[in-house]
Amino acid sequence: MYTIPGHHHISMITKNAKQNNRFYRDVLGLRRVKKTVNQDDPSMYHLFYGDRTGSPGTELSFFEIPLVGRTYRGTNAITQIGLLVPTEASLTYWKARFEKYSVQHSGITTYTNKPALHFQDSEGLRMVLLVSNGEKVAHWETWEKSSVPVEHQIQGMGSVEMTVRRLDKLARTLTQVFGYVEVSRTEDEAIFQTIQGQVFGEIVVKSLDGPTEKPGRGSIHHLAIRVKDEIELAYWDEQVRARGFHSSGIVDRFYFKSLYFRESNGILFEIATDGPGFTIDGDIETLGEKLDLPPFLEDRRAEIEEKLQPIEEDE
Repeated sequence: MYTIPGHHHISMITKNAKQNNRFYRDVLGLRRVKKTVNQDDPSMYHLFYGDRTGSPGTELSFFEIPLVGRTYRGTNAITQIGLLVPTEASLTYWKARFEKYSVQHSGITTYTNKPALHFQDSEGLRMVLLVSNGEKVAHWETWEKSSVPVEHQIQGMGSVEMTVRRLDKLARTLTQVFGYVEVSRTEDEAIFQTIQGQVFGEIVVKSLDGPTEKPGRGSIHHLAIRVKDEIELAYWDEQVRARGFHSSGIVDRFYFKSLYFRESNGILFEIATDGPGFTIDGDIETLGEKLDLPPFLEDRRAEIEEKLQPIEEDE
């Protein structure tokens, strides 16, 4: 009845919000579109980065946990994030930029048959720049104040990699529940797209036995996929439950509404609505500059701000 148009956002764990802010805003050139807190634990920051408005499909989000330990890599985890750049010339630009800022990277290679540049942030979060050749989220907006030239700016999320013990279990969830199309398959890897031929909804699934990943700093917490509105969200809630998965039920996150469930390998998915978006409580010109709180936390602002450490050099 409904289709999933692509990724919504992806959420990670960071140990240091100040360092995280410096890398994603100043090195990757993304806009910090929302500085808020984890609604389930307001003692920790929740930072969102993306395009000019934080459009669905462009958002990278981070929970700050200052006492978090290292990540112990393993299976049954989301293991890499693809980010789209316009051209192969962009990869050359980014390789030089990474060398300037001492960012660990692979050099220009290929990934899923696309020109690619693998890199990591300082906490070991694994990412890869992929050439979009014009494939991007339709509503992506240039951020004019980015330190990265418009012709090389990151245009949103591409292939998200998941590593699991039971590839076929995840394959059935993606194709039979959500309508993803399996576009390629080898013995130990399969690629799925929400809309065939469009990489901004692509999921790469790799098969790997071994211990389950122990999450820590630089690990990926969950992937959120897009739906239009709450009517579609309610439909997907029914579908998830009908397949025997436990659903969180619909949660109002103020900036969007969503639900959460774990598939059979333990991968955590969120399904999130496109709106109302990050401008609901912020002016577009100053988006992400001050601490924004959803209405149900506003009366605790003084208490919350007292516990948070500044993340800007001049705060």
